[in-house]
Formats: sequence, structure tokens, C-alpha cells
Amino acid sequence: MCHDGLVSAASPVEVEPTITPDRITFLDKPWVTIVWNDPVNLMSYVSYVFQKYFGYDRKKAETLMFEVHHDGRSAVSTGSREEMERDVQAMHEYGLWATMEKAS
Repeated sequence: MCHDGLVSAASPVEVEPTITPDRITFLDKPWVTIVWNDPVNLMSYVSYVFQKYFGYDRKKAETLMFEVHHDGRSAVSTGSREEMERDVQAMHEYGLWATMEKAS
């Protein structure tokens, strides 16, 4: 403080950003888990898996299941690469066909 009670202006200080360009790209384009249609699993089972594993309510699970059935695929989860690797593995363990890709 100055003697007259006013705060003196400090010289500007450069601050390094905490978010790097790689981190910005990562946040802008998360990874997604894609579940693909297959000739084996019943629609009710696919909906059950989405409710059981992802915790989706029945309406959300059925919406995603119908995307799989009608469109041949559905993006069922988004997140980090590691999270999507875990989700793909879980879908495989439930007997569903799943892959992951970078969101576009």
C-alpha cells in the first residue's frame, strides 16, 4: 500500500495457461463408445444392459437401443479414452458389439 491508503498498481504478470492445446482438443472432441447392431441379442437385452451398466433410465435405454436397431449403431457414452476403453470392454463382456472412436 502507498502512504495515502491507495493500492499501488503492480506491474503485469504473465500467467501460463493451465489448459494446453492438447487438453483443449481433448475436451472439444471426447471419445465415444459405439454399440453396433447384431443379429444375436434381443432388443430387450440391449436395453437391459444400458440400464444395468450405464444406469440409464428405461426411456433413455430404449431410445439408445432403438438407435442401435434402426440406425445400426448408437453412441452410448462419452468421456476420456480410458473411460471409453472400459465401457467397450464392459459391452463385450455383456456380449454386445462395441467400438470406440473420437467424437467428430
